[in-house]
Amino acid sequence: MQKENLIQLKTLKSKLEGELYFNDLMRKLYATDASVYRKLPLAVALPKNTQDIKSLIDFAKSNNTSLIPRTAGTSLAGQCVGEGIVVDVSKYFTRILDINENAKTVTVQPGVVRDELNNYLKPFGLFFGPNTSTSNRCMIGGMVGNNSSGTTSIQYGVTRDKVLKMKTLLSDGNEVEFSALTSEEFQQKLQLSTLEGEVYNSIYKELNSESVQHQIQDNFPKPSIHRRNTGYAIDELIKSEVFSDSNSGFNMCQLLAGSEGTLAFTTGITLQLDDLPPTESAIIALHFESIAKCLNAVGTVMQHNLHTCEMMDDSILNLTKHNKTQQENRQFIEGNPAAILMCELKANSNEELQSQINVFLETVKSMNLSYANPVLKGDDINKAVELRKAGLGLLGNIIGDKKAVACIEDTAVALPDLDRYISEFTALMKTYNQNAVYYAHAGAGELHLRPILDLKQAEDVVLFRKITTDVAQLVKKYKGSMSGEHGDGIVRAEFIPMMIGEANYKILKHIKSAFDPYNIFNPGKIVDAYPMDKNFRYEVDRKEPQIETLLDFSASEGILREAEKCNGSGDCRKLPEFGGVMCPSYRATRNEKDTTRGRANALREFLTNSEKANRFDHKELKDVFDLCLSCKACASECPSSVDVASLKAEFQYQYQKVNGVPFRTKLFAYNNKINGLASRVPKLTNFMFSNDFTSAIIKSIGGIAKERSLPLISSKSLDKEFYDAKNKTVKIGYIKEVILFNDEFTNHLDTEIGIDAMELLSRLNYKVTIISHSESGRAMLSKGLLKDAKRVANENVSKFKHLITENTPLLGIEPSAIFTFKDEYLRLADDKESAKLIAKHTFLIEEFIQQEMALGRIKSSQFTQEIKTIKFHGHCHQKALANQKSSFSILNLPKNYKVTIIPSGCCGMAGSFGYEKEHYEVSMQIGEQVLFPAVRKASADTEISANGTSCRHQIKDGTGRVAKHPISILKEALL
Repeated sequence: MQKENLIQLKTLKSKLEGELYFNDLMRKLYATDASVYRKLPLAVALPKNTQDIKSLIDFAKSNNTSLIPRTAGTSLAGQCVGEGIVVDVSKYFTRILDINENAKTVTVQPGVVRDELNNYLKPFGLFFGPNTSTSNRCMIGGMVGNNSSGTTSIQYGVTRDKVLKMKTLLSDGNEVEFSALTSEEFQQKLQLSTLEGEVYNSIYKELNSESVQHQIQDNFPKPSIHRRNTGYAIDELIKSEVFSDSNSGFNMCQLLAGSEGTLAFTTGITLQLDDLPPTESAIIALHFESIAKCLNAVGTVMQHNLHTCEMMDDSILNLTKHNKTQQENRQFIEGNPAAILMCELKANSNEELQSQINVFLETVKSMNLSYANPVLKGDDINKAVELRKAGLGLLGNIIGDKKAVACIEDTAVALPDLDRYISEFTALMKTYNQNAVYYAHAGAGELHLRPILDLKQAEDVVLFRKITTDVAQLVKKYKGSMSGEHGDGIVRAEFIPMMIGEANYKILKHIKSAFDPYNIFNPGKIVDAYPMDKNFRYEVDRKEPQIETLLDFSASEGILREAEKCNGSGDCRKLPEFGGVMCPSYRATRNEKDTTRGRANALREFLTNSEKANRFDHKELKDVFDLCLSCKACASECPSSVDVASLKAEFQYQYQKVNGVPFRTKLFAYNNKINGLASRVPKLTNFMFSNDFTSAIIKSIGGIAKERSLPLISSKSLDKEFYDAKNKTVKIGYIKEVILFNDEFTNHLDTEIGIDAMELLSRLNYKVTIISHSESGRAMLSKGLLKDAKRVANENVSKFKHLITENTPLLGIEPSAIFTFKDEYLRLADDKESAKLIAKHTFLIEEFIQQEMALGRIKSSQFTQEIKTIKFHGHCHQKALANQKSSFSILNLPKNYKVTIIPSGCCGMAGSFGYEKEHYEVSMQIGEQVLFPAVRKASADTEISANGTSCRHQIKDGTGRVAKHPISILKEALL
């Protein structure tokens, strides 16, 4: 960055109450959105108030730069990419300002999350209808900017239909509120001698001519296509009473909705709300043997009062087979359909709903097009909806450089034209040897069709433009819209003149000039477009960087491609109230840097562009991975399955090769050895760990937070307990022999839980064996000491490979330890085949008991009939690599135990993370999101359960409550 720019930005920073960044890391994090484009911005601003935005506008005018508005950054067309200052309002402009129940309106700031808004509105019996696949993280400002619609548009319309007022800042820095005007009020606006007045005069001058209005009507998409975003919506403005005989008021918000932040900067939005939809729902999932049959059915099923009508093809359905979260959501699928059409019906009673279903199924039967028609209700609906929502992100799971790219993925045509359009579209794709991905809001005539291209290769970049051009011509033929809801952005803006005609395009340019004479608001979008085949994420025809790693990333064709799997869909930005674990650090800080996406993007940027011999040797990467808790949620919850925990471990290893291993890192990585020594004198150790004076010294030396308690050493290790006890009882006629993995945490810190596990299994008639083995290596992995982790992985694989079989499984008590066998060992071990066989027969102890329950070998009759209430918190690795149902199931073995799973994400402890003094505050913030309040709310006689040693420690430090392992609770319940 030039010195002059640096000085000016520092001056600007001093004027802002919010944040301004111009370092390499933040600029690179905001260089991309969810599109294929990349532009390095001058700076990134996070304004706190309207005055901050005014200062940014003044700076942009004075310094010949621009402002690129951004909320969640999930735009697919490049709307959030630019060379000026990216203005991210997602952190501070997040308030719901006002609700008017009688008028059914709400006023919000642009950074309010769509689903968050609807959660707020639910008690009022109201909701905001437009519903995108990104609704749990996309924000109202972005939805207005793109005129988003989503699955519900066939019932509730698009965002433009709902915007009543917009509070904005114009390019001169003045605040202006736009709302509905009568003809008389419009005429009064023409008299203003301000920029606002100039805007109204420009609009009137451009649109007042009857011939111009006919020109617009003749060239814009058909009005029957309610999802249309092609340029500025001047076709909507001419319907007002100012330009026609209608009774509709003139509202500039119709123009601003879908303008992608190119005309004004929005600070407040008033929305029209709808009554909550009917309470009873059903989805009929029509299964088809071909795309053609599916599309042929759309027109007929849309004659019913559907609330949604969504289509997925087998390209997406097949990807869901390999994503852990979506494997559960796809259970309703029968056979291998080429396409599924999900048709949703709603009613106010079950009787009315069933009547609708019966009539609908009669129609389906008469069509004779689908081969299966399962009816989904209750939670099965949510699963199907989540499966469909994950579609776009799952497309990033295609291994290698060829990806399903967004360029023609948002076309919309009138429903009567759909069959013919698709027929021609399919023929067109065949000429390019493309098997397009069909992912559609079929009931609205909008198809998310993506060609598979490698934009790292020049020949495919040529195809990128050719295919988009040909499809644009086809859409124009049917008077369709090139964009139904994703917007023009960079990828489609070039084609607007073709879509609406040059004369109409000139009107758009004049309107842009009237609003923004200095061209400071999001240039290169809609008018004077950036070229659609330049400024990609990747340099075309580059020499692919060759990066050696210790962990095996061959499943993704290397660590760089593992990072490149992130397509920017932003699932990692969802808030705690929407469930899941990903991403705990973002939930605490609300910083893009602390998302899964941010980490993947940063790693991609530096591995691609670094000129250092060791491409990992960047402090910026150390910073971006600092708050990663290695919870592994991203490996299962991210639709693209980007495994940031593994990326972090490899980064730490590579970075420490150059910069050395800090003392505290060694302290935590080798804690098993330290605990082994401490266990020789447990009373002395525990005195020193618990005494205020001595523990303070230990914490100070170890860089541990003074507020954090230290774990106490067990009086006797589990190894000693086992060898002292193994000859006392000999099992005769046991059901099965199991080998218990004596992990390093249970062995020295939680010996009582290990004893409980042995006693429980033995009394249930299982032979328990513990052999001498190495620690799991979890602590080493968490600190990037991968050579040590590889050593113990190889030692353990060698020890267990001749012992572990289907009949002699390996069981583990501590999730973080036992799951190394099923996860990291597959990347670390030299003997990969043996590692895979061991992994196949390795289980969390709760999983094993659940399996034996299913076989009838363990029964409720073996346990107490005492009444007890239990609240259970599951370990992150259990949630990511298995599920919590096993713990839930075994805790329900005693028939009068009432068990609920706390809907918490990560507890915030994450091994050593919560001990470290600089991470303590974030650790506790994460705990306070869901877990701590749920535990505090529980009555004193409610048992708190957690199977992770770190989780139990965090619960104790955060709430004062002692949490028990499920195995201990079950052992106590044995008769």
